[in-house]
Amino acid sequence: MSFTHLDASGHARMVDVTAKQPTVRSATARGFVRCGPEIVAALRDGTAPKGDVLAVARIAGIQAAKATPTLLPLAHVIGVHRAGVELEIRDDGVAIEATVGTADRTGVEMEALTSVSVAALAIVDMVKGMDKAVVIEDVRIVAKSGGRSGDWVRPGE
Repeated sequence: MSFTHLDASGHARMVDVTAKQPTVRSATARGFVRCGPEIVAALRDGTAPKGDVLAVARIAGIQAAKATPTLLPLAHVIGVHRAGVELEIRDDGVAIEATVGTADRTGVEMEALTSVSVAALAIVDMVKGMDKAVVIEDVRIVAKSGGRSGDWVRPGE
């Protein structure tokens, strides 16, 4: 078995995508921040002590999608042409969904995952003073489109 991110000597390397033609691609990721009822009530009422938690999380997620190659050493620098973060307050926490799009040589799955992860971290940062027991859960890719491998949707999503 060969690994695309290892050279012949077994050293980490960035995959060469120079010869690939840019194509339209997108990826959607989801995650969840589990919170207690006090935090959920504060989010619904807009009374969290640090301010507008959801606005901060949304911007953090968008910014994170664009910063992915600075965080993941083998990720390619690509044009992030679309990044959206949706947040839904539920009775047990906040559901996060990020969709990232590009017209480039490689996919945006890592950008979508990074977006959800950082949006979740921003929520935790904004509410940790209220309850240190919040938990980030189930960050995953739920769909991708474009590229050589085509479209994919996680079963059950």
